[in-house]
Amino acid sequence: MKIALLGSTGSIGANTLAIAREFGIEVEVLVAGNNTQLLQKQVAEFKPRIVVSAKEGDFDAPVVLRGEEGILEALEMAESNLVVNALVGFVGVAPTLKAIELGKRVALANKESLVVAGKFIDTSAIVPIDSEHFALWYILRSGFPPKRLIITASGGALRDWPLEKLQSATLEDVLRHPNWSMGQKITIDSATMVNKLFEILEGFWLFGTKDIDAVIEPNSKIHAAIEFVDGNAMLHASEADMRLPIAYALLGKVEKEIVKPLDILGLECSFKAIDPKRYPIWQIKDALLEHPERGVVVNAANEAAIERFLAGSFGFLDIAKAIMKAWEAFKVEPKSVDEIFAIDKEVRAYVEAL
Repeated sequence: MKIALLGSTGSIGANTLAIAREFGIEVEVLVAGNNTQLLQKQVAEFKPRIVVSAKEGDFDAPVVLRGEEGILEALEMAESNLVVNALVGFVGVAPTLKAIELGKRVALANKESLVVAGKFIDTSAIVPIDSEHFALWYILRSGFPPKRLIITASGGALRDWPLEKLQSATLEDVLRHPNWSMGQKITIDSATMVNKLFEILEGFWLFGTKDIDAVIEPNSKIHAAIEFVDGNAMLHASEADMRLPIAYALLGKVEKEIVKPLDILGLECSFKAIDPKRYPIWQIKDALLEHPERGVVVNAANEAAIERFLAGSFGFLDIAKAIMKAWEAFKVEPKSVDEIFAIDKEVRAYVEAL
């Protein structure tokens, strides 16, 4: 088999290439942003037919393209039937829509695709890579009728901070995740709980239920749980290693050890409710599930607010405040993909002007 990998230099991309290396999967397309040095090394090893980069670089490949239009062109040229979309942010939405339009399957790590455009995406073509949704899928294979889906959150870098100090948190503070090293945006989203809000909405589109919630599990060993109609419950536990859901997404069936087995005797887990005082964005969780088409508003406001936080014109808690202001200001539900892109621009401009 062969794959097209979008977002090859991030953590998901690196883990995808690790699985491709281990199982001899051909990488036909590599897409990356500004890390041209790492991309060049990946091109030298995997020898893709098509390379797309946000920046110019010396890539030894038959076809070299640039930018967002280049990604869509690469998908049209690609023979691969599976696209791994590990792009970060709104930039990943159009490639997901394009890949499905071309009849390809999408192994999806780009949360924004479903958050923004879930209404217009055929989820039968989607294989989730998020560890939480993979865990839900894994449990649901039992075939028992579910009552409620539950995903877990780490709580982010500021989970133990005094509430009165949150507004003064610096970027360095926010990026100091207690459990692992991730990209800048997703680490900020983890601290605000926006990441989990997005995963709740993803779960709605993937599994067709509004009976989905999240809790904090600080050790990140339990990834999801499902309560069944008979009063039973199942939990999914594993070491936090994205190679596991990626392997299933690429191979369909896994019959060898992918991650280190969990040490059951050393397993400690506890669960806490998500406190809206610490994570103000959680106040709109139920409303978002009632109006899932408005995910485009939340995503655009979040990305614009993060830009202001990075620029120093927003404090940490201002991110959630801006999102909730935009939520109240834009009570719109897009009727087409074109409307999604128009709303996205309007919301970003609104947050930039706050």
